[in-house]
Order: sequence, then C-alpha cells, then structure tokens
Amino acid sequence: MRAATVQRLERAMGALGTAAVARMESRLSWFRRMSAEDRSWVGLVAQSGVAAFVDWFKNPERGRPAITVEVFGTAPRELTRSVTLQQTVDMIRVVIDVVENQVEELAAPGGEQQLREAVLRYTREVAFSSAKVYARAAEARGAWDARLEALIVDALLHGDRDEGLQTWGSALRWTRTPVIAIAGHAGEDGEAVLEDLRNAARRSGHDVIAGLQGDRVVAVLGVNEKDVRDDGVSAAVTEPLTELFGPGPVVVGPPVGELPRAGASVRAAVSGLRAAVGWPDAPRPALAEDLLPERALQGDPSARTQLVEEIYKPLRGAGSPLLDTLSVYLEHASSLESTARMLFVHPNTVRYRLSRIAELTGHMPADGRGSFVLRIAVTLGRLAETGEEP
Repeated sequence: MRAATVQRLERAMGALGTAAVARMESRLSWFRRMSAEDRSWVGLVAQSGVAAFVDWFKNPERGRPAITVEVFGTAPRELTRSVTLQQTVDMIRVVIDVVENQVEELAAPGGEQQLREAVLRYTREVAFSSAKVYARAAEARGAWDARLEALIVDALLHGDRDEGLQTWGSALRWTRTPVIAIAGHAGEDGEAVLEDLRNAARRSGHDVIAGLQGDRVVAVLGVNEKDVRDDGVSAAVTEPLTELFGPGPVVVGPPVGELPRAGASVRAAVSGLRAAVGWPDAPRPALAEDLLPERALQGDPSARTQLVEEIYKPLRGAGSPLLDTLSVYLEHASSLESTARMLFVHPNTVRYRLSRIAELTGHMPADGRGSFVLRIAVTLGRLAETGEEP
C-alpha cells in the first residue's frame, strides 16, 4: 500500500509544487509583492519540500527527515531577510492545505490515514526546522549587530571614523534624533547590562547603540520624539535606564543633532564618568555639563573651553565690577559685608551684582556648588588670558 501511494506521489510531485505556488499567489499578498527572483526561490523551496516529503515517505527506515538541508538548503541565505518567520509559517500552511486537500486522490486505496499522518509528522518537522533556520539567522544578526555597535561606540569615543557613521547607523536602522550618550559602570555582568539597556530603550521607542569597554558601558540613544522638550531631552528618557547600570555614577552627555555628531556627547559622558569621583554627591544620573569643573581639573580640554566660553567670558564682557565682585566675594568666604567693605560699596550693591552674575552664568555665587564652578571657571579664564592654561 505504501509503495502504491509513493508511485502516485511521484507522479503528482510537479503538479503539487505548481498548485502550492499558485495557491500562495492567490492567498498571500506579501508573496505577490515579492520580486520575481524571490518568488522563484520560494517556489523552489515549496517544490523541494514536496520532493523531500515523497522521498522520506518512500524510505520510512530513514527516521527523522533532514528538513534543513533537504528543503531550506536550496534557498540562498538572503531569503531569510526577504521572508519573515510569520510569512514562512503562512507558506507552510498553504503547502499543507494543498497536500491535505488531495490526500484522497494521492493515497492508494486504504492508505489515506497513513498518508495523512505522514503529512502531519513531516510538516511538524518543517515547522521546527523553520524556527531553527530563523533562530540561527537572528543569532547571527544579533552577534553582527553587537560587534557593529561596539565598533560605532569606539569610533564615536575616539572620533576617528566619522565618515562611516551614517552608513553604519543605517545598517542598524537608526532614524531618530536628537542623540544623547549615557555612560556608567557595567557591574558584575556587562553583557546582561547591555541587553537590558537595549531592550528597555527599544520598548520606549528609542534607537539605541550600546558597547562594553572594560568595566564601562556606553549607550547612545536616538530619542523618541515624544520625549523631546523645548529645553532639551526629558529626564524621563534617562532615569529608567540609569537603574540598569551597575553601581556607581551614571553620566549623560549633551544632546546633538545626528548620529555622526554623537562623538561629542559620548566623549563628554565618558569624561564625566571618569571625573565623577571628584563629586561624591553628584546626582545619578548626572549631566556631563554639571561635571565641567571636575572634568577640567582632570584635563578635559573641551570642559576647560566650555567653562571659559560660557562663564568667564560673559563675566569679562559685562565689565570689571562683576568679575571683581565675584573674586572678592569668593575670597572672603561668601560674606556680603566683607565684600562690601573691601569694594567700598553698599551690601545691596553686592547683592545686585551677585544676582547679575547668576543671570549671566546660571550659577549662584552663594551656593556651595555654584561658587566652586565659578571659581574654577574664573581661574581657567585668567590662565587662558595669560597663555598659561594647562
């Protein structure tokens, strides 16, 4: 009975494959939209699947069929990028329907149940093998993406491959702006931190690239537009991700307009992470710009430049009374009365000048942290004017 069924199957192989492709053409809209080359490969896979089934049914002693080699080995690896796993499931379902609908004609008299059970067993193996093919493709893609992400983070940090960043970002389907960098420590399991960061960022609608550099994790985010505010990126973007880093400080770089310019944000975040030990009470996460004094003391030239440009030069341009008042105020333990006596002015004049300094620089001279930032900025500005800047 099996031999008779095999003879019928062998005669019908071509017709079954053709019927399966025709059914896919009529039922699957994604199949109709494919290129002619990809449709021919899918048709070849369907034909190979039917032929492999007939051969397996003919030789029951072979046991479990080698689906991956006999069926999917006929198609190029690129086909897994053109056809999704869901589409593959749809394709398998169509082929099964075609075969099952013709079981009565294909099976020898009395062999209908035998053929039907064989079809079910074989298609189960096809389903498992399909999952294996796509799982391997996903693993390979994930490993390639991880290596590319590490390369991009390294390039952004060292600023030596800016011309390739746009192409690399496109390969990772990067579309969102603005872009920010977050740097922190990996803790005991850096790979787990990377994976958690990627998953959490993508769930929030952000593009993400993350890399592990020793004990340091650097993540670059293309921020979801709903989290962009007029004054920058919402803290809601970074705060949930901060919890995923290991113990220690977490530093956020300034937002930039596009991925090729993200090197400035990455370098600021990493510089801030190195310098954060100098400010034990820094918030978590801390902005790289809030760590400018520590970064400058550690030798970051961009931090020194920013302090001079954003604090010292505006004070210098506003006239000597403000700069002189700030210097005397800082030297006399932030005492209004002592500063007023030294400058021969009324304490209210000192108060007015201090408020102007706060308006110009964004730092309050009477605040402990503010006075520290102002002192470092003024010192660096004076050194720069005399050509003695380190």
